Amino acid sequence: MPKQEQKARLHPRNKNREQYDLKALIAVKPALGEFVKPNKYGDDSVEFSNPKAVKLLNQALLHHYYGLEHWDFPDTFLTPPIPGRADYLHHVADLLGESNFGRIPEGDLITCFDIGVGANCIYPIIGVAEYGWNFIGSDINQESLDIAEKHIAANPILKDKITLKLQENSKDAFFNIIGRDEKIDVSICNPPFHASSEDAIAGTRRKVKNLTGEEQETPEQNFGGIHQELVCLGGELSFIKNIIRESERYATNCFWFTTLVSKQSNVRAIQKILKKHEAYDIKVIKMGTGNKSVRMIAWTFLAKEEQQVWRTLRWNKKEA
Repeated sequence: MPKQEQKARLHPRNKNREQYDLKALIAVKPALGEFVKPNKYGDDSVEFSNPKAVKLLNQALLHHYYGLEHWDFPDTFLTPPIPGRADYLHHVADLLGESNFGRIPEGDLITCFDIGVGANCIYPIIGVAEYGWNFIGSDINQESLDIAEKHIAANPILKDKITLKLQENSKDAFFNIIGRDEKIDVSICNPPFHASSEDAIAGTRRKVKNLTGEEQETPEQNFGGIHQELVCLGGELSFIKNIIRESERYATNCFWFTTLVSKQSNVRAIQKILKKHEAYDIKVIKMGTGNKSVRMIAWTFLAKEEQQVWRTLRWNKKEA
């Protein structure tokens, strides 16, 4: 697939829609230069199969495009691909805009709940930088939250914009995090999509082969990730089932519930579950980065009249 065609699949507002400006990125993160070499086409490219290179690239992207000067954590934690994470939030912003007569609500008008914020805290970071939204981030790992808190403390643009909470029950999403009378405008989730550690290793093995052409029995994950970030008993479908079950209990607390879905084969089952729980509206939004296709599924339990009240009271307060 031609490089331009690969990038063209990114959201129009994605800052990484074009080819990476490697000179600019190396200028803000000189160490990245050690991992930039000509690819098989003779073009300078980052060694994406190398975990250190991927992390340095992401640090440079966050600094250059999003104004984040400090972002670091132990290599055992997940290093997320920035363009794909940004794409999710841009599509969420479009979803909110479509529900608000074409105007994307920005700033303190929006509170977004990130289920499984992780040590990288990447969705809140990009969401604050791009739209000024407020975030609640939950995680079942206290160490992840401690590291995420360091990102917030070290970068002034994140001050007073992100609240982090420990989820003590790994099977819960909203329970014990969102109060019964608390309002959030949208929830997001990038669920662990492997059903076992063996599946995660097999996935990494395929990824490394695609990047290098080499077969490795025990490959090093180029994006890292602790067990909880990558693996869930029953895979992503089981994880999303739990979110849907809880979301019905929080039907009037949140306008849009969303989640990423990695496997196309799970989409129909998720739609069926949502209809069983009587979601008022269900949307499947296709996304893609490079040669990888994913999709966002969004649902709401609010009827049209309830949506109008929500818009008036939260997004268009001057009209109230």
